[in-house]
Amino acid sequence: MLVWINGPFGGGKTQTAHELHRRLPGSVVCDPEHVGYGLHRTLPPSLRGDFQELPAWRTGVVEVLDLAASRWDGVVLVPMTVVEPEFLDQTVGELRRRGHDVRHVALLARPDTVRRRLRGRALGRTLAAATARSGFAPGESFALARVEHCLQRLRGAQFAEHLDTDELDVAQVAERVAELCGVDLRPTAGRVRGGLQRRWTALRHVRLG
Repeated sequence: MLVWINGPFGGGKTQTAHELHRRLPGSVVCDPEHVGYGLHRTLPPSLRGDFQELPAWRTGVVEVLDLAASRWDGVVLVPMTVVEPEFLDQTVGELRRRGHDVRHVALLARPDTVRRRLRGRALGRTLAAATARSGFAPGESFALARVEHCLQRLRGAQFAEHLDTDELDVAQVAERVAELCGVDLRPTAGRVRGGLQRRWTALRHVRLG
């Protein structure tokens, strides 16, 4: 099974994927952003736009996830924002056409909830200089500007299953995703340990631009 966790930027996709990974034995997290970052590194900075616009990104993501889902015995967890129906069909749809059991869940919330989560991201001391003027890392500003656009698109029928997360914490979101996908999770690590694990996950996935 491949579980694609969609949602707006700052909607909790990465945290949910890693919570599932910690509580779902044999699972693995495969992040399509790394394919995009690799493509960016091959281009001059002035040509680095939205990597999802590159056909090579969509093709590369399908090839990588096709390999992972074919060769890995456990559940493959994929945290990735995709809000263009055409791009969803070329990734999730293509993987299904190749015969994979792909479960898609879009994490939704009110715009104010998403903005609050974005502002509360643990960016760490290494971002102090980068955020001195705006208060946000470059990626955070981009995410804030696209909150309404992402949520509007993701509420479309083609992006189901939908999961509203306003009143849920990360552990509860993971449990609801697992329930929708029909998999059983281990118990939580406990409030303190779970909080430390989620903080570490946030720090590991800080993006400087």
